[in-house]
Amino acid sequence: MENIEHIGIAVKDIEEANSIFKSILGRVNYKTEYVESEDVITSFFDLGDSKIELIESGNKNHAISRFLEKNSSSIHHIAIKVTDIQFEIKRIKKEGIRVLNEIPKEGADNKLICFLHPKDTLGVLIELCQEK
Repeated sequence: MENIEHIGIAVKDIEEANSIFKSILGRVNYKTEYVESEDVITSFFDLGDSKIELIESGNKNHAISRFLEKNSSSIHHIAIKVTDIQFEIKRIKKEGIRVLNEIPKEGADNKLICFLHPKDTLGVLIELCQEK
């Protein structure tokens, strides 16, 4: 485990959120992309050693949409940068923590990703991410 790679924030309207975070951070997002494996649109703001990721889903059956039904726009997950995601998945499973996807998926911003089960992580959705 290296550092917090990004904090993911679920939003209802990514353009509105981009405008708000541009005002807060004093800079524009450096990337917006559609992530097919998650069926979401993401937008990233670089903060040096970490980032803020805004996430929007137009699919009402998607986890992000269901999250937004229960919560307004808010922190959705914390992503931790790892150098070897396969090693970390095996190590974490040995510790008794469930993973939501044992095979890393293609994520946004050129990453391989894996989520840990929030019931095993004090209700916090944690994402492991490794540079491809």
